[in-house]
Amino acid sequence: MNITIRNIPDQVVNKIRALAKRERRSLNNEILMILEKGLDEKLGRLFDFHSNLSKDLQVDIWKNLSLKWQDDRSSDEIIKDIYQHRTMGREVEL
Repeated sequence: MNITIRNIPDQVVNKIRALAKRERRSLNNEILMILEKGLDEKLGRLFDFHSNLSKDLQVDIWKNLSLKWQDDRSSDEIIKDIYQHRTMGREVEL
């Protein structure tokens, strides 16, 4: 897939060029490496979000969310819906 990124500041392009030269990569490959590393880091922080929060802060977040769920269904209907839409998940070899 090809994409075009417009209006990249000169100083950013110069930094990428310097990194590419240092790492002996093309400008395109260096940009791909930066994107991949940045994405991995960002996703890692998102999925590890709760472990970085103190227990008190997590409790405060949950308290703030409580009683804000809006649903016309009964608790039993919601629970049934959750169970019906669960998947078996992936197989894990132990």
